Amino acid sequence: MILRQLTIAAAGFLIFALPAVAQDKLKIATVDMQTLFKQYHRTNAAQKEINVERAKIQQNNNERLEAIRGLEDELQGLRKQLDDPSLSDKRKQELFKDFQMKTQEGVALDRERREFLQRRNTALNEKMVQKMRGILEEIRKLVEDRAKSDDYDYVFDKSGLSTSQVPFLLYTKDATDITGALLELLNKDAPAPTTEGGE
Repeated sequence: MILRQLTIAAAGFLIFALPAVAQDKLKIATVDMQTLFKQYHRTNAAQKEINVERAKIQQNNNERLEAIRGLEDELQGLRKQLDDPSLSDKRKQELFKDFQMKTQEGVALDRERREFLQRRNTALNEKMVQKMRGILEEIRKLVEDRAKSDDYDYVFDKSGLSTSQVPFLLYTKDATDITGALLELLNKDAPAPTTEGGE
């Protein structure tokens, strides 16, 4: 979503700026921002980090659900006792009071669990958006630096789609695709891949 918004804004600017320099021979390059973003090692590392945090949230949620299920079992036991016709009125009142307290405790625990889940997921989503935005900005800066150093007039994102899902860039004559070179540059400091299972 963020990538798409940046692409739409950039494409709109470039389309209006083109006629101003159309008389000169333009030096144009294309880049696939989606490929750069998806294959950048920092994007993958950020996604793994987010997945680990999401798994921790889920584990905590499961533990809370287990406690709530335990309470539900207790409530079921109390309900059975309350159905016993041989119980005295005094004992029934005690059990009913206990039943009400445990019901309220269960409701409170479930409300707390839902609030925890919403709070943690919202915070995690915000963190993910910030990380991805930072990575996109880093890639954008690298594209800009390459455009300046290689003296390109324009660099178009060939992965950009319009709101009707049609590519903004349908054709470019004599355009150089700089995606591969930029991807190499982005991943030059990538850590060596590790094998699963520690082999």
